[in-house]
Amino acid sequence: MASKHWEIDPAHSEIQFKIRHLLISNISGAFNVFSGTMVTPVHDDFKDAYFTLKIDVYSIDTNNEDRDEHLKSDDFFNADAYPEITFLSTQFTHLDGDKYKLTGDLTIKGTTKQVTFDVLFGGQAKDGFGINRAGFEINGVIDRNDFDIHPAEAAEASGIILGEEIKLHANIQYTNKPE
Repeated sequence: MASKHWEIDPAHSEIQFKIRHLLISNISGAFNVFSGTMVTPVHDDFKDAYFTLKIDVYSIDTNNEDRDEHLKSDDFFNADAYPEITFLSTQFTHLDGDKYKLTGDLTIKGTTKQVTFDVLFGGQAKDGFGINRAGFEINGVIDRNDFDIHPAEAAEASGIILGEEIKLHANIQYTNKPE
């Protein structure tokens, strides 16, 4: 079966997260280095698309260098042992209009869990260079304990310091160069 191959345009994409701090406010952050692909059947919709994503853990940015270094440490992401977060889709389901569900295997710190995200298809256009572009807004929530994203010695108290849920938000633009 013929297919189209798309790549994430990092200059027009972003991956962000939020987590509760001390149960009174949110701390926001982003991963600034990532790549990924989308493979679609050759037709005008994205039904049955297949997605991959690789995130460089070292690119974490919470606008606080000390906190970023702590998040890269063994206490949280252990970036030296697990430098990459990956996502491989297993299902992309059209719901209604521009709404989809994206299900797949998310791997963080060597642990893989199935997750589902809400997706809003933003549209498709050809830019001034003749490159096809497609945009997606992706939202979801994961439990940080599912991926052991907390200091081992502070597991009991960390729920008070940091919330259990990590809210994920991504705006992703894919490019597909014409044959």
